[in-house]
Amino acid sequence: MLYMMEWKIKPGCFEKAHSKFHEAGAPMPEGSRLVGRWHAPGSVNGWLVVETDNPETVYIHAAEWGELIEWDTTPVFPDEQAGPASLAARERG
Repeated sequence: MLYMMEWKIKPGCFEKAHSKFHEAGAPMPEGSRLVGRWHAPGSVNGWLVVETDNPETVYIHAAEWGELIEWDTTPVFPDEQAGPASLAARERG
């Protein structure tokens, strides 16, 4: 399963978050794979996509950064899955 994790650095936490990211690199917990990470230039916002069969790893990563970052996490599907799922839902009613 894929998860889109949107982050926003909390007010007053930029320097600490920046240092932590450069020191450790923000690795994902075992059992998950980072698909990609994107940063919005000139802001404190960004996104990452994680692939995992264990959603606890998403929670663990968010908790590791929770002191510094606010998170919005959404399960997401690629077109190849969303198309058939939407057709099945339409057929049900």
